[in-house]
Amino acid sequence: MSKRLADWTKGEEAITYQTCTSCGHVQYFHRAFCAACGASDPREARASGKGSVYSTSLVCRAATPETRAHVPYNILLVDCAEGFRMMAHGDNGLAIGDSVVASFKPFAGKLVPYFARSK
Repeated sequence: MSKRLADWTKGEEAITYQTCTSCGHVQYFHRAFCAACGASDPREARASGKGSVYSTSLVCRAATPETRAHVPYNILLVDCAEGFRMMAHGDNGLAIGDSVVASFKPFAGKLVPYFARSK
């Protein structure tokens, strides 16, 4: 098994994804196997952080005491340029179809991907 690249889940300002060396399937988040064909040890790479908004949901009620300071906040599904879809935080004014780019911001004590409109 190859060594994992550090990403936002480890405090690094990066998004990683995997591509299967057998069938070419692209997947996000880390697995020891390809979710499409079951082949072991998919190749890991860093994403560009570019994508488009697939869906958006404005959260107006805190789920935990730690998230209360962030309300309202926007949760997105983003279709990333590399071919995978991920859930992340984003600007409140984003709409479906908007081109976005990732940065990283603290949220409830953790570093999370945060998408804003591409310039």
